[in-house]
Amino acid sequence: MTTTLYGIPNCDTVKKARDWLAANGHEFAFHDFKKQGLERATVAAWLEGLDWEVLVNRKGTTWRKLSDERRAAVVDKASALALMLESPSVIKRPVLQGAHLLNVGFSADQYQSLFDRQAPR
Repeated sequence: MTTTLYGIPNCDTVKKARDWLAANGHEFAFHDFKKQGLERATVAAWLEGLDWEVLVNRKGTTWRKLSDERRAAVVDKASALALMLESPSVIKRPVLQGAHLLNVGFSADQYQSLFDRQAPR
């Protein structure tokens, strides 16, 4: 399975993640989920490995622009899935997915640790 970085190209955190991956020699595909969209199966798979509250970015502009009623309706995995498919930019970025890898957010130390664990022994 190819490692894929999901996000939006103009997001500063996504830029940092892309730069780190390239600088550290990790091959990856970039998926711009604003332009390329997201498949239900992809987001559903993320929700099997991560809590929906980790994936929904409640600090971002997209979340804040939602009506109070819409925000209040996001209470479980199913409602979070519907929102993320409807408004992908509400997803915390970036999402890094590989064969045995699923991670949300970025820090250099975090990525180093993730890839150290992936390295063959």
